[in-house]
Amino acid sequence: MRARFLLISISLSLLFTLTLSAYTVNNDPLSIANDQLTMTPPPIDTSSLLFPDAELVYSPTALDFDVAAYLNQTDGFLSTYQQYLMISGWTSAAEIIERVALENSINPRLLIALLEYQSGCILGHPGDPENFDTAMGAQAYYRKDLYGQLVWAAHVLSEGFYGWRAGTLTEISYPDGSIFSLPADTNAGSVALHYFFAQLYGHDVCQQALDALEGFPALYQQMFGDPWERAAAVDPLIPDELAQPELTLPFEAGETWAYTGGPHPAFEGNGPLAALDFAPRMGRSGCVPSNEWVVAIANGLVVRSELGAVIQDLDGDGHEQTGWVIMYLHISEQDRAPVGTDLRSGDRLGHPSCEGGRATGTHVHIARKYNGVWIAADGPYPFTLDGWRAFAGEEAYLGTLTRGEETVTAHQFGSAVSRITRDEHEQ
Repeated sequence: MRARFLLISISLSLLFTLTLSAYTVNNDPLSIANDQLTMTPPPIDTSSLLFPDAELVYSPTALDFDVAAYLNQTDGFLSTYQQYLMISGWTSAAEIIERVALENSINPRLLIALLEYQSGCILGHPGDPENFDTAMGAQAYYRKDLYGQLVWAAHVLSEGFYGWRAGTLTEISYPDGSIFSLPADTNAGSVALHYFFAQLYGHDVCQQALDALEGFPALYQQMFGDPWERAAAVDPLIPDELAQPELTLPFEAGETWAYTGGPHPAFEGNGPLAALDFAPRMGRSGCVPSNEWVVAIANGLVVRSELGAVIQDLDGDGHEQTGWVIMYLHISEQDRAPVGTDLRSGDRLGHPSCEGGRATGTHVHIARKYNGVWIAADGPYPFTLDGWRAFAGEEAYLGTLTRGEETVTAHQFGSAVSRITRDEHEQ
Protein backbone atom coordinates (compact mmCIF):
# COMPACT_ATOMS: atom_id res chain seq x y z
CA MET A 1 0.00 0.00 0.00
CA ARG A 2 2.92 2.37 0.74
CA ALA A 3 4.14 1.96 -2.86
CA ARG A 4 0.65 2.81 -4.14
CA PHE A 5 0.53 5.87 -1.87
CA LEU A 6 3.89 7.08 -3.24
CA LEU A 7 2.83 6.43 -6.82
CA ILE A 8 -0.40 8.38 -6.37
CA SER A 9 1.50 11.12 -4.55
CA ILE A 10 3.96 11.52 -7.44
CA SER A 11 1.15 11.50 -9.99
CA LEU A 12 -0.87 14.08 -8.09
CA SER A 13 2.19 16.30 -7.74
CA LEU A 14 2.31 16.46 -11.53
CA LEU A 15 -1.44 16.94 -11.86
CA PHE A 16 -1.59 19.88 -9.51
CA THR A 17 0.94 21.99 -11.35
CA LEU A 18 -2.13 22.91 -13.41
CA THR A 19 -3.92 26.21 -12.93
CA LEU A 20 -6.97 25.55 -10.79
CA SER A 21 -8.79 28.75 -11.66
CA ALA A 22 -12.16 27.32 -10.61
CA TYR A 23 -10.99 27.31 -7.01
CA THR A 24 -8.53 30.20 -6.93
CA VAL A 25 -9.42 33.23 -4.84
CA ASN A 26 -7.62 36.31 -6.11
CA ASN A 27 -5.09 37.75 -3.69
CA ASP A 28 -5.90 34.99 -1.19
CA PRO A 29 -2.88 33.64 0.73
CA LEU A 30 -3.90 30.09 -0.23
CA SER A 31 -4.45 30.64 -3.96
CA ILE A 32 -2.27 29.10 -6.63
CA ALA A 33 -0.21 31.19 -9.02
CA ASN A 34 -1.62 31.43 -12.54
CA ASP A 35 1.68 31.06 -14.42
CA GLN A 36 2.01 27.31 -13.99
CA LEU A 37 2.11 24.48 -16.54
CA THR A 38 -1.00 23.92 -18.67
CA MET A 39 -0.24 20.48 -20.12
CA THR A 40 -2.87 17.87 -19.21
CA PRO A 41 -1.55 14.48 -18.05
CA PRO A 42 -3.65 11.32 -18.39
CA PRO A 43 -6.58 11.14 -15.94
CA ILE A 44 -6.34 8.99 -12.82
CA ASP A 45 -8.91 6.26 -12.27
CA THR A 46 -11.19 7.86 -9.68
CA SER A 47 -12.86 4.54 -8.87
CA SER A 48 -9.85 3.26 -6.94
CA LEU A 49 -7.60 5.39 -4.70
CA LEU A 50 -9.12 8.82 -4.11
CA PHE A 51 -8.29 9.73 -0.54
CA PRO A 52 -6.05 8.26 2.19
CA ASP A 53 -7.45 6.79 5.38
CA ALA A 54 -5.22 8.97 7.55
CA GLU A 55 -6.80 12.14 6.13
CA LEU A 56 -10.32 10.83 6.69
CA VAL A 57 -10.04 10.14 10.42
CA TYR A 58 -8.62 12.53 13.01
CA SER A 59 -5.20 10.89 12.85
CA PRO A 60 -1.58 11.93 13.54
CA THR A 61 -1.54 13.75 10.17
CA ALA A 62 -3.62 16.53 11.77
CA LEU A 63 -1.49 17.09 14.87
CA ASP A 64 0.00 20.29 13.45
CA PHE A 65 -3.30 21.66 12.15
CA ASP A 66 -4.96 24.60 13.91
CA VAL A 67 -8.55 25.12 12.74
CA ALA A 68 -8.89 28.67 14.10
CA ALA A 69 -5.55 29.80 12.66
CA TYR A 70 -6.45 28.41 9.25
CA LEU A 71 -9.86 30.11 9.14
CA ASN A 72 -8.32 33.41 10.25
CA GLN A 73 -5.72 33.14 7.50
CA THR A 74 -8.32 32.61 4.80
CA ASP A 75 -10.39 35.59 6.01
CA GLY A 76 -13.46 33.97 4.45
CA PHE A 77 -17.05 33.85 5.64
CA LEU A 78 -16.47 31.33 8.44
CA SER A 79 -13.52 33.26 9.88
CA THR A 80 -15.99 35.48 11.75
CA TYR A 81 -19.09 33.26 11.77
CA GLN A 82 -20.73 32.23 15.04
CA GLN A 83 -23.66 29.94 15.84
CA TYR A 84 -25.62 29.75 19.07
CA LEU A 85 -25.55 26.26 20.58
CA MET A 86 -27.50 25.24 23.66
CA ILE A 87 -24.45 23.67 25.32
CA SER A 88 -21.87 26.39 24.60
CA GLY A 89 -23.75 29.60 23.76
CA TRP A 90 -22.35 31.67 20.90
CA THR A 91 -19.70 29.43 19.38
CA SER A 92 -17.24 30.23 16.61
CA ALA A 93 -17.13 28.20 13.41
CA ALA A 94 -13.62 27.03 14.33
CA GLU A 95 -14.82 25.71 17.69
CA ILE A 96 -17.78 23.95 16.04
CA ILE A 97 -15.57 22.28 13.42
CA GLU A 98 -13.04 21.19 16.05
CA ARG A 99 -15.77 19.80 18.29
CA VAL A 100 -17.40 17.74 15.54
CA ALA A 101 -13.96 16.53 14.39
CA LEU A 102 -12.92 15.40 17.88
CA GLU A 103 -16.20 13.81 18.92
CA ASN A 104 -16.59 11.84 15.69
CA SER A 105 -12.85 11.42 14.97
CA ILE A 106 -13.10 12.93 11.49
CA ASN A 107 -10.17 14.94 10.15
CA PRO A 108 -10.88 18.69 10.45
CA ARG A 109 -9.04 19.39 7.19
CA LEU A 110 -11.56 17.20 5.40
CA LEU A 111 -14.56 18.90 7.01
CA ILE A 112 -13.19 22.33 6.07
CA ALA A 113 -12.49 21.33 2.46
CA LEU A 114 -15.97 19.83 2.07
CA LEU A 115 -17.50 23.06 3.39
CA GLU A 116 -15.55 25.02 0.80
CA TYR A 117 -16.45 22.66 -2.05
CA GLN A 118 -20.13 22.61 -1.16
CA SER A 119 -20.75 26.25 -0.23
CA GLY A 120 -17.58 28.32 -0.79
CA CYS A 121 -17.66 29.53 2.80
CA ILE A 122 -13.99 29.02 3.68
CA LEU A 123 -11.95 30.86 1.03
CA GLY A 124 -14.75 33.23 0.14
CA HIS A 125 -18.40 33.89 0.89
CA PRO A 126 -21.51 31.85 0.08
CA GLY A 127 -23.86 33.20 -2.57
CA ASP A 128 -26.60 33.93 -0.04
CA PRO A 129 -24.93 34.56 3.36
CA GLU A 130 -28.23 35.64 4.92
CA ASN A 131 -29.58 32.13 4.39
CA PHE A 132 -26.46 30.12 5.19
CA ASP A 133 -28.19 26.96 6.34
CA THR A 134 -27.10 23.99 4.21
CA ALA A 135 -23.34 24.36 4.26
CA MET A 136 -22.73 20.71 3.29
CA GLY A 137 -25.50 20.63 0.71
CA ALA A 138 -27.69 18.28 2.73
CA GLN A 139 -31.02 19.86 1.82
CA ALA A 140 -33.03 16.85 3.00
CA TYR A 141 -31.41 16.71 6.42
CA TYR A 142 -33.54 18.08 9.23
CA ARG A 143 -30.72 20.25 10.66
CA LYS A 144 -30.28 23.40 8.56
CA ASP A 145 -27.36 24.95 10.44
CA LEU A 146 -23.56 24.73 10.43
CA TYR A 147 -23.28 22.36 13.39
CA GLY A 148 -26.05 20.09 12.14
CA GLN A 149 -24.61 19.94 8.63
CA LEU A 150 -21.16 19.08 9.98
CA VAL A 151 -22.59 16.31 12.16
CA TRP A 152 -24.47 14.95 9.13
CA ALA A 153 -21.25 14.94 7.11
CA ALA A 154 -19.29 13.26 9.90
CA HIS A 155 -21.90 10.52 10.19
CA VAL A 156 -22.03 9.88 6.45
CA LEU A 157 -18.24 9.78 6.15
CA SER A 158 -18.10 7.34 9.07
CA GLU A 159 -20.75 5.12 7.48
CA GLY A 160 -18.67 4.89 4.34
CA PHE A 161 -15.31 4.45 6.08
CA TYR A 162 -16.33 1.82 8.63
CA GLY A 163 -18.81 0.15 6.31
CA TRP A 164 -15.98 -0.64 3.90
CA ARG A 165 -13.65 -1.75 6.71
CA ALA A 166 -16.33 -4.10 8.07
CA GLY A 167 -17.17 -5.50 4.63
CA THR A 168 -20.81 -4.39 4.83
CA LEU A 169 -20.52 -1.66 2.17
CA THR A 170 -19.54 -3.08 -1.21
CA GLU A 171 -21.46 -0.84 -3.61
CA ILE A 172 -22.55 2.78 -3.89
CA SER A 173 -26.18 3.66 -4.63
CA TYR A 174 -26.98 7.10 -6.06
CA PRO A 175 -30.20 9.13 -5.67
CA ASP A 176 -30.91 8.58 -9.38
CA GLY A 177 -31.10 4.83 -8.81
CA SER A 178 -27.79 3.85 -10.39
CA ILE A 179 -25.38 1.59 -8.53
CA PHE A 180 -21.58 1.40 -8.58
CA SER A 181 -19.73 -1.71 -7.40
CA LEU A 182 -16.68 -0.71 -5.41
CA PRO A 183 -13.34 -2.11 -6.64
CA ALA A 184 -11.63 -4.55 -4.34
CA ASP A 185 -8.34 -2.62 -4.41
CA THR A 186 -9.75 0.65 -3.07
CA ASN A 187 -9.39 1.88 0.52
CA ALA A 188 -11.77 3.01 3.26
CA GLY A 189 -10.94 6.72 2.91
CA SER A 190 -11.75 6.66 -0.80
CA VAL A 191 -15.00 4.79 -0.22
CA ALA A 192 -16.03 7.30 2.47
CA LEU A 193 -15.48 10.27 0.15
CA HIS A 194 -17.36 8.55 -2.68
CA TYR A 195 -20.17 7.60 -0.32
CA PHE A 196 -20.48 11.19 0.91
CA PHE A 197 -21.04 12.66 -2.55
CA ALA A 198 -23.33 9.78 -3.52
CA GLN A 199 -25.77 10.85 -0.79
CA LEU A 200 -26.20 14.15 -2.60
CA TYR A 201 -25.71 13.63 -6.33
CA GLY A 202 -26.43 11.25 -9.17
CA HIS A 203 -23.68 9.20 -10.78
CA ASP A 204 -22.47 11.78 -13.31
CA VAL A 205 -22.29 14.72 -10.91
CA CYS A 206 -20.72 12.50 -8.28
CA GLN A 207 -17.99 11.48 -10.69
CA GLN A 208 -17.32 15.14 -11.46
CA ALA A 209 -16.91 15.79 -7.74
CA LEU A 210 -14.40 12.93 -7.51
CA ASP A 211 -12.38 13.99 -10.56
CA ALA A 212 -8.70 14.36 -9.65
CA LEU A 213 -8.16 17.35 -11.95
CA GLU A 214 -11.24 19.48 -11.38
CA GLY A 215 -13.18 17.96 -8.52
CA PHE A 216 -12.84 17.76 -4.77
CA PRO A 217 -9.40 16.07 -4.71
CA ALA A 218 -8.00 19.04 -6.67
CA LEU A 219 -9.48 21.53 -4.23
CA TYR A 220 -8.19 19.55 -1.25
CA GLN A 221 -4.66 19.55 -2.67
CA GLN A 222 -4.85 23.28 -3.31
CA MET A 223 -5.98 24.03 0.22
CA PHE A 224 -3.79 21.64 2.19
CA GLY A 225 -1.07 20.17 0.01
CA ASP A 226 -0.59 16.51 -0.86
CA PRO A 227 -2.69 14.28 1.45
CA TRP A 228 -0.90 11.12 0.31
CA GLU A 229 2.45 12.54 1.36
CA ARG A 230 1.13 13.22 4.88
CA ALA A 231 -0.48 9.79 5.01
CA ALA A 232 2.76 8.08 3.99
CA ALA A 233 4.43 9.54 7.07
CA VAL A 234 2.07 7.58 9.37
CA ASP A 235 1.61 4.49 7.19
CA PRO A 236 0.41 1.98 8.22
CA LEU A 237 -2.31 3.74 10.19
CA ILE A 238 -3.28 0.41 11.80
CA PRO A 239 -0.16 -1.80 12.05
CA ASP A 240 -0.53 -5.50 11.29
CA GLU A 241 1.01 -6.35 14.66
CA LEU A 242 -1.37 -4.12 16.63
CA ALA A 243 -2.56 -5.60 19.93
CA GLN A 244 -4.83 -4.16 22.59
CA PRO A 245 -3.03 -3.25 25.83
CA GLU A 246 -4.20 -4.93 29.03
CA LEU A 247 -7.52 -3.39 30.11
CA THR A 248 -9.77 -3.89 33.13
CA LEU A 249 -13.49 -3.62 33.80
CA PRO A 250 -14.54 0.02 34.35
CA PHE A 251 -15.74 -0.37 37.95
CA GLU A 252 -14.09 -1.11 41.28
CA ALA A 253 -12.92 -4.53 42.44
CA GLY A 254 -15.54 -6.48 44.36
CA GLU A 255 -18.41 -4.54 42.76
CA THR A 256 -21.16 -6.07 40.63
CA TRP A 257 -22.48 -4.09 37.69
CA ALA A 258 -24.69 -5.01 34.73
CA TYR A 259 -23.48 -5.41 31.17
CA THR A 260 -26.24 -3.32 29.59
CA GLY A 261 -24.92 -2.79 26.08
CA GLY A 262 -23.03 -5.18 23.83
CA PRO A 263 -21.02 -3.85 20.86
CA HIS A 264 -22.73 -0.74 19.49
CA PRO A 265 -21.74 2.53 17.73
CA ALA A 266 -18.95 4.53 19.29
CA PHE A 267 -20.58 7.96 19.39
CA GLU A 268 -24.22 9.09 18.96
CA GLY A 269 -25.18 6.09 16.87
CA ASN A 270 -22.21 6.72 14.60
CA GLY A 271 -19.23 4.62 13.58
CA PRO A 272 -18.48 0.92 14.01
CA LEU A 273 -19.76 -1.29 16.81
CA ALA A 274 -16.90 -0.18 19.04
CA ALA A 275 -18.55 0.59 22.40
CA LEU A 276 -19.70 -1.36 25.45
CA ASP A 277 -22.06 -0.22 28.26
CA PHE A 278 -22.01 -0.99 31.98
CA ALA A 279 -24.43 0.18 34.67
CA PRO A 280 -24.25 0.06 38.48
CA ARG A 281 -27.01 -1.34 40.65
CA MET A 282 -29.71 1.31 40.97
CA GLY A 283 -32.77 1.59 43.18
CA ARG A 284 -34.84 2.70 40.22
CA SER A 285 -34.49 2.92 36.47
CA GLY A 286 -33.83 5.98 34.36
CA CYS A 287 -31.35 8.81 34.58
CA VAL A 288 -30.79 9.06 38.30
CA PRO A 289 -27.68 10.24 40.18
CA SER A 290 -25.21 7.58 41.28
CA ASN A 291 -22.46 7.60 43.91
CA GLU A 292 -20.78 4.60 42.31
CA TRP A 293 -17.40 5.14 40.64
CA VAL A 294 -16.25 4.57 37.10
CA VAL A 295 -12.55 3.69 37.19
CA ALA A 296 -9.78 3.90 34.62
CA ILE A 297 -9.38 0.70 32.65
CA ALA A 298 -5.69 1.41 31.93
CA ASN A 299 -2.86 3.79 32.76
CA GLY A 300 -3.00 7.06 30.84
CA LEU A 301 -3.39 10.81 30.75
CA VAL A 302 -6.74 12.64 30.62
CA VAL A 303 -6.57 14.84 27.51
CA ARG A 304 -10.24 15.88 27.32
CA SER A 305 -12.86 16.16 30.06
CA GLU A 306 -16.09 17.87 29.05
CA LEU A 307 -19.72 17.36 28.09
CA GLY A 308 -19.97 14.00 29.84
CA ALA A 309 -16.79 12.61 28.28
CA VAL A 310 -13.38 11.69 29.67
CA ILE A 311 -10.76 10.90 27.03
CA GLN A 312 -7.68 9.02 28.21
CA ASP A 313 -4.49 8.88 26.15
CA LEU A 314 -2.67 5.64 26.86
CA ASP A 315 0.67 6.47 25.21
CA GLY A 316 1.05 9.60 27.33
CA ASP A 317 2.01 11.99 24.52
CA GLY A 318 -0.97 14.23 25.27
CA HIS A 319 -2.63 13.77 21.89
CA GLU A 320 -6.01 12.21 21.25
CA GLN A 321 -5.07 11.54 17.62
CA THR A 322 -2.22 9.11 18.30
CA GLY A 323 -1.93 5.59 19.62
CA TRP A 324 -4.47 3.90 21.88
CA VAL A 325 -7.15 6.16 23.38
CA ILE A 326 -10.09 5.28 25.63
CA MET A 327 -13.34 7.23 25.64
CA TYR A 328 -15.53 7.10 28.76
CA LEU A 329 -18.93 8.67 28.07
CA HIS A 330 -21.82 9.64 30.35
CA ILE A 331 -19.51 10.70 33.18
CA SER A 332 -21.19 13.11 35.60
CA GLU A 333 -19.69 16.59 35.89
CA GLN A 334 -19.46 16.11 39.67
CA ASP A 335 -16.07 14.64 40.61
CA ARG A 336 -15.09 14.14 36.95
CA ALA A 337 -11.32 13.81 36.46
CA PRO A 338 -9.97 17.03 34.90
CA VAL A 339 -7.63 17.40 31.93
CA GLY A 340 -4.06 16.65 32.92
CA THR A 341 -4.92 13.92 35.43
CA ASP A 342 -2.49 10.99 35.18
CA LEU A 343 -4.77 8.05 35.88
CA ARG A 344 -3.52 4.64 36.90
CA SER A 345 -5.59 1.55 36.16
CA GLY A 346 -8.33 1.36 38.80
CA ASP A 347 -8.22 5.06 39.71
CA ARG A 348 -11.59 6.73 40.10
CA LEU A 349 -12.45 9.12 37.25
CA GLY A 350 -16.10 10.01 37.88
CA HIS A 351 -19.66 8.79 38.40
CA PRO A 352 -21.88 7.17 35.75
CA SER A 353 -24.78 9.29 34.52
CA CYS A 354 -26.75 10.20 31.40
CA GLU A 355 -24.67 13.30 30.62
CA GLY A 356 -23.00 13.72 27.26
CA GLY A 357 -25.36 12.20 24.74
CA ARG A 358 -28.38 10.00 24.27
CA ALA A 359 -29.09 7.74 27.23
CA THR A 360 -32.15 6.18 28.83
CA GLY A 361 -30.47 5.23 32.08
CA THR A 362 -27.41 5.88 34.23
CA HIS A 363 -24.39 4.02 32.86
CA VAL A 364 -20.88 4.33 31.42
CA HIS A 365 -20.12 3.86 27.73
CA ILE A 366 -16.56 2.95 26.80
CA ALA A 367 -14.88 2.74 23.39
CA ARG A 368 -11.35 2.48 21.96
CA LYS A 369 -9.51 4.36 19.21
CA TYR A 370 -6.12 3.80 17.64
CA ASN A 371 -4.52 6.60 15.60
CA GLY A 372 -7.97 8.15 15.32
CA VAL A 373 -9.71 4.99 14.07
CA TRP A 374 -12.54 3.59 16.20
CA ILE A 375 -11.72 -0.07 16.87
CA ALA A 376 -14.62 -2.51 16.62
CA ALA A 377 -15.30 -4.38 19.86
CA ASP A 378 -15.65 -7.74 18.13
CA GLY A 379 -13.09 -7.99 15.36
CA PRO A 380 -9.36 -8.38 14.71
CA TYR A 381 -8.58 -6.50 17.94
CA PRO A 382 -11.19 -7.80 20.41
CA PHE A 383 -12.28 -5.65 23.33
CA THR A 384 -11.06 -7.62 26.36
CA LEU A 385 -11.52 -6.43 29.96
CA ASP A 386 -10.01 -8.46 32.83
CA GLY A 387 -10.01 -11.42 30.47
CA TRP A 388 -13.67 -10.94 29.48
CA ARG A 389 -13.90 -10.80 25.68
CA ALA A 390 -16.74 -8.99 23.92
CA PHE A 391 -18.71 -10.74 21.19
CA ALA A 392 -21.30 -8.97 19.06
CA GLY A 393 -24.90 -10.08 18.87
CA GLU A 394 -27.26 -10.17 15.91
CA GLU A 395 -27.73 -6.42 16.18
CA ALA A 396 -26.24 -3.44 18.00
CA TYR A 397 -26.36 -3.53 21.84
CA LEU A 398 -26.77 -7.31 21.92
CA GLY A 399 -23.93 -9.73 22.54
CA THR A 400 -21.92 -11.35 25.32
CA LEU A 401 -18.80 -11.16 27.44
CA THR A 402 -16.98 -14.46 27.76
CA ARG A 403 -14.08 -15.53 29.99
CA GLY A 404 -13.22 -19.19 29.84
CA GLU A 405 -16.46 -21.07 30.45
CA GLU A 406 -18.23 -18.04 31.96
CA THR A 407 -20.58 -15.88 29.87
CA VAL A 408 -22.70 -12.84 30.64
CA THR A 409 -25.29 -11.56 28.20
CA ALA A 410 -25.97 -7.89 27.53
CA HIS A 411 -29.38 -6.76 28.71
CA GLN A 412 -30.66 -3.19 28.71
CA PHE A 413 -32.44 -3.49 32.06
CA GLY A 414 -29.67 -5.33 33.93
CA SER A 415 -31.32 -8.71 34.33
CA ALA A 416 -29.48 -11.50 36.17
CA VAL A 417 -27.82 -12.82 32.99
CA SER A 418 -26.06 -9.48 32.50
CA ARG A 419 -24.49 -9.11 35.94
CA ILE A 420 -20.74 -9.26 36.18
CA THR A 421 -18.56 -9.03 39.29
CA ARG A 422 -15.04 -7.71 39.17
CA ASP A 423 -12.86 -10.05 41.22
CA GLU A 424 -11.35 -8.62 44.40
CA HIS A 425 -7.78 -9.30 43.22
CA GLU A 426 -8.37 -7.30 40.01
CA GLN A 427 -6.91 -4.02 41.21
